[in-house]
Amino acid sequence: MRRGFLLAPLWLWLLLFVAAPVAVLAVMALATPSDGVPPFTLGLRFAAFAMLVEDGYYVEALFSALRLAATTAGLCLLIAYPMALGMAGVRPRWRLPLLAMLMLPFWSGFLLRIGAWIGLLRDEGLINRLLRGFGITEAPLPLLYTEGAMLVGMVHAYLPFAVLPLFTALVRLDPALLEAAADLGARPARVFFSVTLPLTLPAAAAGFLLVFIPAAGEFVIPELLGPPEAQVIGRVLWQEFFQSRDWPLAAALGLALLALLILPMRWFQKLEAEQ
Repeated sequence: MRRGFLLAPLWLWLLLFVAAPVAVLAVMALATPSDGVPPFTLGLRFAAFAMLVEDGYYVEALFSALRLAATTAGLCLLIAYPMALGMAGVRPRWRLPLLAMLMLPFWSGFLLRIGAWIGLLRDEGLINRLLRGFGITEAPLPLLYTEGAMLVGMVHAYLPFAVLPLFTALVRLDPALLEAAADLGARPARVFFSVTLPLTLPAAAAGFLLVFIPAAGEFVIPELLGPPEAQVIGRVLWQEFFQSRDWPLAAALGLALLALLILPMRWFQKLEAEQ
């Protein structure tokens, strides 16, 4: 009885903010588009789901979003490992300040950070001015509204989600294992690939998923930094909701993305349970 009372707020939270929105999306996805307010009529039609399968544009948008999320998560891990190793290797009194510096970007607004990247990458931005000042280029390089700019923004936004689980795992790592490998003649690179990497793989997988899952539905960064042709699922959802006003199709897209993310979500829960 006491356990049920303690879990009641959790179940209420899940009901209001997880189950209820998914149920609303399912009702909308089965509806018929109309010119009213809201722009759909309740019904039991599967035309929106059929459109997702028949039209390659939406399938490509879904898989483009997954490719972008996977690339972002992979780059975040490549950067996160040396950062986490450096943070875990310092004296304990310095770890908290380093963690605070890692989380410092979250203390400012998300749009403010994206605006800073726009200022850096635009034709008259700081990067192009420095390139021209050093004589590297005469004309401004097209840095903004490119795939590279989009990836830079994505990695900058989600990097802490990859660093934190790795840092936690590295702090818990028994230093005697690393010392034993070094005493046996293993070089630092061999120690990392033979001892550190295998022992922190669950944390690395968790960090990958922590980045991959939210990045798959990202809309703001591709819209503000990416090229116009980068039709990831977040941008397509926005277009269907607010431009085409085809809410049933947009709801079906949202459910399709959720279905694709259920497997990595379950994998993440399994990794969390094992740690």
